[in-house]
Amino acid sequence: MAKKAARKSRGKNKKASGSKKSQGLIARMRRWGLRIVLGIAVAFFALILIYSVVNPPITHTIWSEWRRLGKVERDWVAIEEISPVMSRSAVAAEDANFCLHWGFDVEAIRDALEDGGNRGASTITQQVVKNVFLWQGRSWVRKALETSITPVVEMVWSKQRILEVYLNVAETGTGVFGVEAAAQKYYGVSAAKMSPVQAARIAAILPSPRNRSVIDPSVRTRRRAASILDGAATIRADGRAKCFED
Repeated sequence: MAKKAARKSRGKNKKASGSKKSQGLIARMRRWGLRIVLGIAVAFFALILIYSVVNPPITHTIWSEWRRLGKVERDWVAIEEISPVMSRSAVAAEDANFCLHWGFDVEAIRDALEDGGNRGASTITQQVVKNVFLWQGRSWVRKALETSITPVVEMVWSKQRILEVYLNVAETGTGVFGVEAAAQKYYGVSAAKMSPVQAARIAAILPSPRNRSVIDPSVRTRRRAASILDGAATIRADGRAKCFED
């Protein structure tokens, strides 16, 4: 009986020991997981701080296109060197309430959901986060990161800085990035010298720059450009351009 009791006791001790080791392993994994998450968060926050004053040298999309094509066209210019009508046209086309929200346009999201999710509701800030810090494509991981980073960018960067980065990293044609490169390529002028119609046509291709043409726009693109031209005038008149214009 004593031997059986001893064996049972040793068995219980082994199970208890194994359970403690398992719990210890899980605890260590949780600690390492937390450290990794915090490390990623710190890295993103550091980049957000750096890019508030330093221009992003490259983005995932620019790098991908450079690898695919062998070259890309891109010329970074300060927002002061971009025609104000180009800035207003981009905002009118992509995010008319840019000056009114904190990174997410709740009204646009609601409208998109009511429409069955057939149209996008991403703000300019969200597009900047995706272009500068993340990657293209649809995935829950990317969307979760985008949703987490967007409010931080809104807190750290000014609206003018957000728009400046957007206008310099947005794809404006196959292998063409930024409105300066687009203006030079399509019109032979600098971004500062673009006319309202030229600016509206560049803004009109932003949702699908590889499938729409600035030089030979379709009827649909022309109509969209005309609508953007009106929208740019509207947001200037009603004050929705104040946050990025002096």
